[in-house]
Amino acid sequence: FVPQERALFPKMTVRENLRMGGFSLADKAGLEKRIDAIEERFPILRERRDQHAGTMSGGQQQTLAMARTMILKPEIVMLDEPSLGLAPKIVAEVFGIMRLMAEEGITILLVEQNALMGLQHADWGVVLDLGRTLFEGPASEVLGDPRIRDLYLGGRKAA
Repeated sequence: FVPQERALFPKMTVRENLRMGGFSLADKAGLEKRIDAIEERFPILRERRDQHAGTMSGGQQQTLAMARTMILKPEIVMLDEPSLGLAPKIVAEVFGIMRLMAEEGITILLVEQNALMGLQHADWGVVLDLGRTLFEGPASEVLGDPRIRDLYLGGRKAA
């Protein structure tokens, strides 16, 4: 689970935060190899491995929080508003990380305020309103529905 507030340990380094993602692993040598592999996938984390997480930018913290969830090779990850408060360029990077996670076989359950971006990167979409399901189906169908476009996407056609 990657919460909205990222839940990092601000006074710990990047590498220490990644280690915390695998604290339950008995194979500590395997954990270090997994951290090395994560750092290989996310060069910014390797570059900043000795930096305290609390001093990183919001986008870097989000990258760290998402990478930390990948340490245990989960089957499913829940992401709560991962783009909240991030610059558009960083939002694109965050969605790129989600694509990497999916390529590694991780199912992603995403709650996202940027509905258009979320649906453009999703395979399946569910639109909820006050707890009721308004529409559910392949993301391309959700994006193509004129009611959804008008009510939730500002009338914009999806690219």
